[in-house]
Amino acid sequence: MNARDDEDTLAGAWARSVASRPDDTFLIFEGPDGAVTEWTYAEFDSKVANVAALLVDAGVGRGSSVHLALTNCPTFVAVWMATNRLGGWIVPSDPMGKTPELADHIDRTSPTVGFCSTARSATYRAASRPSMTIIEIDETDVDLTPFPALTPVGWPTPRPADRAAVMFTSGTTGRPKGVEITQANYAFAGKVMADAAALQPNDRQLVVLPLFHANAQYYSFASAIWVGASVALMHTFSASGFLEQAARHRATCASLFAAPIRMILARGRPTPGVSLRHCWYAQNIADDQYETISGWLGCRPRQLYGMTETIPAVLTDHADDPQPGSMGYVTPGCEVEVHDADGNRTPDGAVGELVIGGRRGAQLFAAYLDDPATTEASFRGEWFLSGDRARRESNGRFFFDGRRSDVLKVAGENVSTVEVEAVLSAHPMVLEASVLGAPDEVRDEVPVAFVVAVDPGQPPSIDELTQWCADRLAKAKVPRDITFLDELPRTSVGKIRKFILKEKVDV
Repeated sequence: MNARDDEDTLAGAWARSVASRPDDTFLIFEGPDGAVTEWTYAEFDSKVANVAALLVDAGVGRGSSVHLALTNCPTFVAVWMATNRLGGWIVPSDPMGKTPELADHIDRTSPTVGFCSTARSATYRAASRPSMTIIEIDETDVDLTPFPALTPVGWPTPRPADRAAVMFTSGTTGRPKGVEITQANYAFAGKVMADAAALQPNDRQLVVLPLFHANAQYYSFASAIWVGASVALMHTFSASGFLEQAARHRATCASLFAAPIRMILARGRPTPGVSLRHCWYAQNIADDQYETISGWLGCRPRQLYGMTETIPAVLTDHADDPQPGSMGYVTPGCEVEVHDADGNRTPDGAVGELVIGGRRGAQLFAAYLDDPATTEASFRGEWFLSGDRARRESNGRFFFDGRRSDVLKVAGENVSTVEVEAVLSAHPMVLEASVLGAPDEVRDEVPVAFVVAVDPGQPPSIDELTQWCADRLAKAKVPRDITFLDELPRTSVGKIRKFILKEKVDV
């Protein structure tokens, strides 16, 4: 690792890009009405300074937390940069979260200031603390009206180890954990992801995923700021509008998940003028879906693997020969191995747990918020235990094999729910599927499936799907039950909330 990596901060990366590229475009924002506003680095930095002045007046300084419950909007970006330049840290929450969820995040982080939408202020205020200053925002406001030009603040020099954010995990399996992110973490994410995508100042990231999530922050914004590139920020994801937005804003790079890709394929159409040279995506899609989306995007998307805790994507596929079924190779600058239960590296081709090496607070997250026991249990020596199963082939490629919780014991036989999901999703009449375990008196547990049809009005029959699986899977892997749903329960970025489906199984 370059020695400078330990010295870099997100605040420093922002200041460098503002100084070196003041007249270059930083941010383009497309609002709900289609109106487009653009700022250079210097213009947006003046907005950041105005926000910082208000934050200082409200008591924000080094070590203070600022809560954000905002959709994608310029205010979110300005508050993020201002807070971090002041040496504070942000707490981004799902803006559509309900009062109990927001209250949990606020109670655990004690923000000095909280930002919410005027339209959702009642829900937010019910979750707030008496000591908080609450600032209501019109998320369509491109003038940043609540932040008039005030007395300029003196910028401190944040340290690499300073906390820059607490991001709460998606909660796909239970209560979210607060992940502590440092200034050095953000800088490391920006550098590694910019290098992995060969990002240049003339590139433009198209951001449609929610800003409160790590993907948009790490892979898109941090990398763009690192090299002085620009970002086209959409107020929300539109499956039918994504390709037109990519063409309209002359985007060269994007980042997606498998679920949004499937939605684009279902609701979008080929659009002239789309010329992405690069697109990240996470989680597997079927081979035919991959070929179609490649034609629509103008590039072959590259799969990656990362977590909020791992900071950058620690696995990324190569640009010259991406394969849709592979998580890719170890990202330059990162350390990844596959270990067995005893902590030994597995032979090539053997399935084990993905572990990620690095120093906490630099290449890996600093800790789980106020939870030293969970933090220590998540590490074995210098290795962070991801909880994900994978195998590494002799050529260095990694392949996903599910979470530890995704491996069922059916009459003593290991069954990967990921494999069963892939077979079900390959059926031409199935859009997507989720598989989990259900208790069974004879076999201990068995796979059961939840399926979304391509055409909900004309789904395949359960017998047809069962036979489809029986023709392609061993008997223990064939789902005992198949249930059709209109949609799978998801987090804001498309991850399936399996614990909600589990409630249906346990009924």
